[in-house]
Amino acid sequence: MADIRKEEIRNLFEKYKERVEKELGAEVEEAPSRIMSREYGEFRKEFLSPRLNTYERLCNTCEKFFKIKPDKKKEEALKESISVCHLNITPSGVTSFSILAPLLLIIFGSLITFMIFKSFFFIFSFLLVGMLLIAPLARLPNFIAASIRLKESSQMVLCIFYVVTYMRHTSNLELAIKFAAEHLAPPISLDLRKVLWDVETEKYESVKESLDVYLATWKKWNMEFIESFHLIEGSLYEGSEDRRLSLLDKSLDVILDETYEKMLHYAHNLKSPITMLHMLGIILPILGLVILPLVVSFMDEVKWFHLAFIYDISLPIAVYYMGKNILSKRPTGYGDTDISEENPELKKYRNILLRIGKSEIKIDPMWAGIIIFSVFLFLGLIPVMLHLINPDFELSFFNGQFQLLGYRLDKAGEKIIGPYGLGASILSMGITLSLGLGIGTYFRLKSKNVIKIREKSKMLEQEFASALFQLGNKLGDGIPAETAVGKVAETMEGTVSGNFFKLVSMNVRKLGMGVQRAIFDPKYGALVYFPSNLIESSMKVLIESIKKGPLIAAQALMNVSRYIKEIHKVNERLKDLMADIISSMTSQIKFLTPVISGIVIGITSMIMTILGQLTVKLGEISESGIAGPQSGVFTQFGDGIPTYFFQIIIGIYVVQIIYILTILSNGIQNGSDKLSERYNLGVNLTRSTILYVVVSLIVMIIFNVIATQILVTTVPSA
Repeated sequence: MADIRKEEIRNLFEKYKERVEKELGAEVEEAPSRIMSREYGEFRKEFLSPRLNTYERLCNTCEKFFKIKPDKKKEEALKESISVCHLNITPSGVTSFSILAPLLLIIFGSLITFMIFKSFFFIFSFLLVGMLLIAPLARLPNFIAASIRLKESSQMVLCIFYVVTYMRHTSNLELAIKFAAEHLAPPISLDLRKVLWDVETEKYESVKESLDVYLATWKKWNMEFIESFHLIEGSLYEGSEDRRLSLLDKSLDVILDETYEKMLHYAHNLKSPITMLHMLGIILPILGLVILPLVVSFMDEVKWFHLAFIYDISLPIAVYYMGKNILSKRPTGYGDTDISEENPELKKYRNILLRIGKSEIKIDPMWAGIIIFSVFLFLGLIPVMLHLINPDFELSFFNGQFQLLGYRLDKAGEKIIGPYGLGASILSMGITLSLGLGIGTYFRLKSKNVIKIREKSKMLEQEFASALFQLGNKLGDGIPAETAVGKVAETMEGTVSGNFFKLVSMNVRKLGMGVQRAIFDPKYGALVYFPSNLIESSMKVLIESIKKGPLIAAQALMNVSRYIKEIHKVNERLKDLMADIISSMTSQIKFLTPVISGIVIGITSMIMTILGQLTVKLGEISESGIAGPQSGVFTQFGDGIPTYFFQIIIGIYVVQIIYILTILSNGIQNGSDKLSERYNLGVNLTRSTILYVVVSLIVMIIFNVIATQILVTTVPSA
């Protein structure tokens, strides 16, 4: 029956289409075109990252070998999340992967580490980690879906803005959704395309039905988005033009007001989780480092790789997990997108651009990061390489008080251990610098050029509301668009908006272009120099509305101007709400974490120097036969962990924590803004790593000099 009904509807549509074309002599516009189904498939491939594609293949492979069905309650939640992620997997595949992957990790991880380190510590660790991984892997689609929802929620205000802006001059929901899909970035643009695709493939009979099914997926997460779209749908049935426009205005007001209210509650509830994250992830682990040198000195079983497993693997994973949970609760807000993702012509600015004559050479920033990483890694490995080349090599400085390498026999006198020398400890900073500066340089160079272009566009967007208002007034006075653009450029001369309209006016006057080409021409158009989705969509509204007359265009631009001002006002209020928390996190990233860690490394170096020298000198005294009864206390000391390895472990931890906190602070402040995230990572990793290394070096050298002077004056030589 359903197929017969669809066929009847199609025949009826074709019949009246032919009649309208015959009587009016015009073609009926169909929306969207047949290509949308292909676009959705291509768009899905672009949207899914290599990691998601790999995860998809792993789940499907595990399901073939070992199919496990989850319980019905979890199965429904997984189906919903899988749909949000646009993954071609089943709940059974997810459950199978969550069991098989940890099992393989336990077996192979335990065997390999036991063969290398001969320690049961890693067997127990991998068993514990494998068991703890089962639950998160079983809910991994839920976490991915939460991440996608976060990104989508930061685009929802703009989504409603684009739909409302289009529908003010053309009351067609289908075309409005298509307009929004063209101007929004993934993932919400993919969802809108799928809404149209489901109609095109006749899964649903109308756009409204398809849209309502999509909106139902947001019922638990974002009611204001649903309410706004329902108001937009309601405007289609209004006979009065004033009432129709009032409903459209109301839809945008609803999502803006609810966004502010939700973000207000989120900001108030954020202080406690952030404090807990700071204490458990940063303060307590770093303060615990002060005690660790004493612990490892009395416990020979504790090795450097045990600390590395705790500090460089377990703690960062725990902090990252806590941070992601905090971010997953972030409500609908605002967020910028990477303009180089949306505009292929801007992708070249992700590279280092060198101009030689008329030619332009593009260098991938990854090469700069690899070179910096390799140079500093080589410096950091010099002590180990020198010892491997010549085990007897040693270099002393400052009258023999300090050594470059400092390798020595262990307490049992069986094997050579080290390096304990101050020179080796200083050179170990190279490994920390290789990670911090290598990764930081890559992110900074990759985003520096693009962020400059976006900041320039942002300046234009801030002024653009008043510029649009002026342009709307000129059009309302009956002035043609070509002339009105030039008058606005004169009025706003010296501003970024003035430069934009001046460029449009020059294209019209000197190159003989129409307004549309003057703005959108791929080579000379004004948007080439001012890439912004908001400006592009506003100009498309101008071009569309001009076709219906200057008064319609004037009213459309004035409304767009009002919407831009409203969105900007709410965004500024939201940033004000987040100011205290963001400033606290920024101080942790840029100052507290590197400075505290650097001081702890200096103290650790001093403690290890004192304990090491006491052990050696008291051993010499004992062999000479003049040891007193108190020397028995010092014979309980173990060999301890060399500061060289200790600093590398903590340096890597500092880089990891800065990386995680930067992602978290950017997510709280800007939503899912990858461009801003990359730029902040580049700045923070570079500056904070250098600060940590400088503080560590200063404190380490001063404390070692003090420790050596104390030992020289208090402990006699044998």
